[in-house]
Amino acid sequence: MGVYFSMKLRSALEVVIDLRLAKKLPPLSLEIIIQSIMMEAMEKYNWSELLTPESLPFKTTYFKILQTHISYVLITDSLVYKIKKPVNFGFLDFTTLEKRKFFCEREVELNKRLCGDLYLGVVSIVKKGERYYLEGEGEPVEYAVKMKRLPEEGMMQRLLSEGKFTKAHLDLLVDTLVPFYQRAETGERVNYYGSLEVVKFNIEENFQQTAPFVGKALTERKYNHIKNYAFTFMEKRAELFEERIKGGFIRDGHGDLYSANICFDDLKRVYVFDCIEFNERFRCGDVASDLAFLAMDLDFYRLRELSQYFIERYVEKSGDIALLEVLDFYKCYRAYVRGKIGCFTFADERVPEKERQEALLQAQKYFDLAFFYSQGLPKVAIFMGLSGTGKSFLAQKFLEKIPAIYISSDITRKQILGLSPEEHHYAEFEKGIYAPEITERTYKAMLERALEEISYGRDVVLDATFRERRYQELFHRELISRGIEPYWVLCTAPDEVVRERMQKRLKEKTASDALFDIYLAQKARFEPPTEGKILSLDTSQPLSFLLETLFQFLDF
Repeated sequence: MGVYFSMKLRSALEVVIDLRLAKKLPPLSLEIIIQSIMMEAMEKYNWSELLTPESLPFKTTYFKILQTHISYVLITDSLVYKIKKPVNFGFLDFTTLEKRKFFCEREVELNKRLCGDLYLGVVSIVKKGERYYLEGEGEPVEYAVKMKRLPEEGMMQRLLSEGKFTKAHLDLLVDTLVPFYQRAETGERVNYYGSLEVVKFNIEENFQQTAPFVGKALTERKYNHIKNYAFTFMEKRAELFEERIKGGFIRDGHGDLYSANICFDDLKRVYVFDCIEFNERFRCGDVASDLAFLAMDLDFYRLRELSQYFIERYVEKSGDIALLEVLDFYKCYRAYVRGKIGCFTFADERVPEKERQEALLQAQKYFDLAFFYSQGLPKVAIFMGLSGTGKSFLAQKFLEKIPAIYISSDITRKQILGLSPEEHHYAEFEKGIYAPEITERTYKAMLERALEEISYGRDVVLDATFRERRYQELFHRELISRGIEPYWVLCTAPDEVVRERMQKRLKEKTASDALFDIYLAQKARFEPPTEGKILSLDTSQPLSFLLETLFQFLDF
């Protein structure tokens, strides 16, 4: 496999270097191509296919192999084995058996600091005939980290998803982390990783690697804003990084402190596992950076109260009140890194399409959170107009180019009533599910959702008739009070065009129930907007013209 890899990598690198010199490849292309070559070589040694229950030195009723981008994880009734993939991503290099053994041993050594009895050691994988065996006798062909299996019901991500995570869990975690960081190695070697030089390198690396995803995972406006915030902070607050070093707050820490790597055993004990063993630059640094990761993770789950509680309890127990001055900076950094990882998954064509799209959506959410930490103000576009005037169609076309949250009155109305969005409920004007009191509930629910989303840095696209000025004024007032002036896109169309659209829509699955008589009733009582940024569009015009006009108006 080594010869195969060397030949493939050398020939590909020659092409890549030529293209990079000719400025025909973006910065991330080299890493993606190297990753692709590594993965191709790695697939010739696929442990998902080579290991079976018979490969184990014991009987098990449960046997499953999972994959991450850097390892295979074999799960049994009571034990877990982790095998490193022979990959090189630049920031880690597992390409030789010797390196994989070294980093397996390093993983066990480092993780014993927080959960010693969880990590049982490093074991060999041997080949006998055509079969492979874990912990067998003979010449090792691979190595694995051997661990106890943690209780699934105690995994922090599961507790979060089930709404069972409490302040008591955080108390236990803080009581574990405070002495850990106080004991963790510091000194000249470690302090280097908290220097402005290294922090700046990490930040620059992030922006270089995510540049190809601008326009897909985040807008250029947000990319530039976050970048400007990060470099301005480092320039104007440079003394903070030196003060953190002098204060002894740069430690050989965990590096990957978030919910996926934390497990609770009935509030008796917490396991903080899977620290970064492969790169000191990612593991060593300001304690505030580690803590910011978990605080950001709780924010990501929309648990701000718990996020704040976690930091407050840590500061109270540790006395490190100065970390508050760099907390948002490191939260921004951590959120951006998670967005970057989502982009890498999205860019990998070997990943199933559904998972790729989910990764992209997650990346967008993380980048928006980074934007929030960087004190950015989101944008809100409100597509309004009578039923059948094309506001939903135009909003969807806009969203194909701009990552934003879509909030529709048609969908919201049916959600609050427990109805399927595609289930039609035709009714007379202002009757049935379109009665005024239900319409009021709908607009209030839309506003509540919009305000929550912008509070996490997300751009929002709203889609509703807004035919009554009182709703226009309500949204305008609430958004302006938060420093956001909404963009109003008033969609119109000739009556005959609307009639034709509604006839066609009867045969389609849509959330809208409006018929032509409803359109005429709305038209008789429609109150056009009078304040704010307003663009009026006749949607019977060519789509290319509409989109060009729309993008000039909506400065997202």
